[in-house]
Amino acid sequence: MATPKDITFETAISELETIVNQLESGDLELEKSLALFERGIELTRLSQGRLQEAEQKVQILMEKQGNLDLQPFFENVGQGE
Repeated sequence: MATPKDITFETAISELETIVNQLESGDLELEKSLALFERGIELTRLSQGRLQEAEQKVQILMEKQGNLDLQPFFENVGQGE
């Protein structure tokens, strides 16, 4: 297993998808399920951290350009369709 510094966001999401599929199968022993669940929590936290870092970088870049009007993404979903 790679250390958190070595894992990209995309790799973490891919591994999470694999874990979810394994857990949903219901064919695992309790100990294996718990270990996978624990890894899933770790990957979720890592992914959230990576997303927060990306959001901060975007905000800094926009501030440098003088664009301070950030809009939450969910407000724009479905508009213009």
